[in-house]
Amino acid sequence: MTLHIRPATPSDAATILHLITELARYEKAEHEVKASVADIERDLADDTSAAKALICTFNGEPIGYALYFFSYSTWLGQHCMYLEDLYVSSEHRGVGAGKAMLQHLARIAVERGCGRLEWSVLDWNEPAIKFYESIGARAQDEWVKYRLAGVELVALAEGT
Repeated sequence: MTLHIRPATPSDAATILHLITELARYEKAEHEVKASVADIERDLADDTSAAKALICTFNGEPIGYALYFFSYSTWLGQHCMYLEDLYVSSEHRGVGAGKAMLQHLARIAVERGCGRLEWSVLDWNEPAIKFYESIGARAQDEWVKYRLAGVELVALAEGT
């Protein structure tokens, strides 16, 4: 029983999209997945892309992924890592893959001089919340997440 974590490559795009779709289905938002295999291939092939990803395998079989990017904190004066997705297939939860991927990400963040590693979790996802708290992560209740997308984003950009 061997876990292995490695950087994702463009050849992992179909696997990553499959896992993204599983994650979206778990989050009751499968209809919101618009990404294609070509989109993921393009971004993983581009060294200048903000998107970085890891693949976690168990006995050679892909069972999870993490997608992350780097940001910057003006208050810390340091780069930070933002974890966009962390997902382990339901049949492989409990084998240590989630914690192993977070440890791997933490090592990357520390090596890159990041001041923090951040992510969001749905407020109803109690298993994830308990897991994150068990490794020392703390909710940032004082912050409210906002988003502009679609027509609202275009309207603001166009000044309408």
